[in-house]
Amino acid sequence: MSQTASGGQGVPVEQVKQLIELMEQHGLSELEVRSQGVRIRLRRGGEGGTVNVVPSVALPAAAPAPVSSSAPAPQDKKPAEEQSQYVYIRSPMVGTFYAAPKPGEPPYVQVGDRVQPDTTVCIIEAMKVFNEIQAEVSGRIVEVLVENGEPVEYNQPLFKVDPNG
Repeated sequence: MSQTASGGQGVPVEQVKQLIELMEQHGLSELEVRSQGVRIRLRRGGEGGTVNVVPSVALPAAAPAPVSSSAPAPQDKKPAEEQSQYVYIRSPMVGTFYAAPKPGEPPYVQVGDRVQPDTTVCIIEAMKVFNEIQAEVSGRIVEVLVENGEPVEYNQPLFKVDPNG
C-alpha cells in the first residue's frame, strides 16, 4: 500500500516530491493541483525557502457548487443586500486573463450573456499554458471585473453573475 501525504485519502508522497521538484526547477512560490477528487497546494515560504504542504482537501465527486461571495469584494461598494443576489466566477489560479480565444476575436462572454456551468468564459495563461475557464454556474453575466491581458490572483473574482437572470 502506498503512503499518502494526508493519511487515508490523498496524494502519494512520491507525487508531492515530484511537485516540489517542479516548483524548484521553475522557481515557483506556490503550486496548486487538483486530481481525482483531491486538491493539494504547495507554498514556498520562510527564510530557508522551504516548501510547506497545505493539507489536501477531498473535493466532491459531483460538479462543483457555484462559488459565491459571502463578503463583498473590496472594490464593490454596493449594499450587502444587493450583493447577496450575485455569485462570482473566480480565478482558479494565478496567471494572465484573456477574454477571447485569440487576439482580434470576440470575447467568450460579454455583459448580458447567459452562461451554463460548462460555458467557457475566459482563458488564464499560467507558465505558457492556456487554461480554458468554465463558468461552473448558470445565470447572466452582470459585470466583467477584469481587463483583457491583466494579471489575476488565485480566487480573484473575474465575472459577476446573476443566477436568477
